[in-house]
Amino acid sequence: MQLIDIGANLTHDSFDPDRDAVLQRARDAGVVQMMITGASREHSPKALALAQAHPGFLFATAGVHPHHALEYTDECDAEMRALHAHPEVVAVGECGLDYFRDFSPRPAQRKAFERQLQLASENGKPLFLHQREAHADFMATMKNFEGRIGPAVVHCFTGTREEMFDYLDRDWYIGITGWLCDERRGLHLRELVKSIPADRLMIETDAPYLLPRTVKPKPSHHRNEPKYLAHIVEELAHDRGEDVATTAAITTATAREFFRLP
Repeated sequence: MQLIDIGANLTHDSFDPDRDAVLQRARDAGVVQMMITGASREHSPKALALAQAHPGFLFATAGVHPHHALEYTDECDAEMRALHAHPEVVAVGECGLDYFRDFSPRPAQRKAFERQLQLASENGKPLFLHQREAHADFMATMKNFEGRIGPAVVHCFTGTREEMFDYLDRDWYIGITGWLCDERRGLHLRELVKSIPADRLMIETDAPYLLPRTVKPKPSHHRNEPKYLAHIVEELAHDRGEDVATTAAITTATAREFFRLP
């Protein structure tokens, strides 16, 4: 079984003591390729460096998460463009809108999002998107770039049926995480994932966040890591009424095509 984790925050400092061991455990669990999420001015270059240190296995995204929108200056835009000149950087983002936390003012979030959509429209790379409690403004912003951007995945999807079909109706992709395994917040996803077409579905851990609550035994540190992607795909296959090998194969093929991986 070959798996691709489309979103792992492996530059997070919780991985500093044992990052190589984490990567080996991922390989042992069937993870053959990973996208290392770049979500700020600090971590996007680190994601690239990590990808360059593990060619063919790790790849990077480069962008600025809405939580960090205030840092998206002209200087930051130039830095992102320089990062995207490297072939190991395979997607623009993580970018989007987050009105749940509101860590950055909403006008700043929208401006940073628009600038990254402009970057994607110029370089043709796919988009790695974040949306939480901001659906209407998110859709309006994306609509302004209709016909100018390439493929897009709404990563870590946790939204409603209506939101999901808004994305699917535009041929965007859906990223499913261990949120699916959260009996408090993710039960609705158990039903929704049945409706995601095979060629629009991808899987991710969002490590070190969102440790699947159904993992047994639970690690004492509660840190998620890419090896648990195998657990997520098992849960996802069960909910979709598919053989695990089928779900693994379709999500891997979709990720390879989306990110243009070797």
